This record gives sequence, C-alpha cells and structure tokens, in this order.
Amino acid sequence: MRRKINIKRELRPDMTYQSLKLAKFTNYVMESGKKNIARRIVSDCMSAIKEQAKVENPLNVFEEALKNTMPAMEVRSRRVGGANYQVPREVRPERKQALSMKWIIEAARSKKGKPIAVKLAEEIIAASKNEGEAVKKRENVHKMAEANKAFAHFAW
Repeated sequence: MRRKINIKRELRPDMTYQSLKLAKFTNYVMESGKKNIARRIVSDCMSAIKEQAKVENPLNVFEEALKNTMPAMEVRSRRVGGANYQVPREVRPERKQALSMKWIIEAARSKKGKPIAVKLAEEIIAASKNEGEAVKKRENVHKMAEANKAFAHFAW
C-alpha cells in the first residue's frame, strides 16, 4: 500500500524582516501553539543580536549562524543481515535547515538563568562565529559520519 503524499503548506515570510527562514525559526521556537509568544521571543532575540553584535541587520548574523550549523553528512541506522549499521548519508537541504534551527534552539534552552530571547541571541551570535553548542553538535555528527565511512556501501 502506498503512503499518503505529504502536502507542504505555504509559509508566509516574517512580518518585520520579510524572511521565510525567520518565520520557520519562529515556528520551531513555538511551544503548545503559542505563536504570539514565539514571535515576541524571536523579535526580542533579533533586537538583542542587533544590540550585542552591534550590526545594522541582525538577519545577516542569523543567516551566518544557520550556515555554520548546517550538517553536510549524518548517520542513519540500517539493518543488514541481523546487524544494525550506522550508515553515513548526505543531508537534504530542507533537513539541513531544520536540524540547524533545532540545534540552535535546543542549545539555548539547555542554558539556565536568563530569558530565552537572550539565550537564543547569545547562541546565534556564537554560532555565527563558529562557536557554541550547536556548532559542536554539528562537529559531533560529522565525526560520527566520518568514523562510520566503512559502512557507506550500505547506503542505497
């Protein structure tokens, strides 16, 4: 039986910066369907980036952070003859962006003691400079893929 085709919904760009990526990021920040709170968090985060990084357009810092945390390779589990192998695979562009955003948010949420907007801003600034937890996560994923290169022939 065939699987149901997943229909992609059209996403409207962010209101202040006219960016689709920022709108997507807002959706990832959102918890329990509270989009207005997520929008406020992201806008506070962008103003904090503007203030801390002393840049005119915080969107450039955000884009750079996303680019620096996007993984090129990842490992996927594959069962072959009773054994599970970690097979390195290339990551699709949509998934690269999704993983990047999730890792940045996850890194910010793991910190304690500050408002989420400030923690997000700090993590985005760190990621734009190739530092921080999200970049470490990407490096670990790449190391795992490199270590399991021997099983690459199982990828089909």
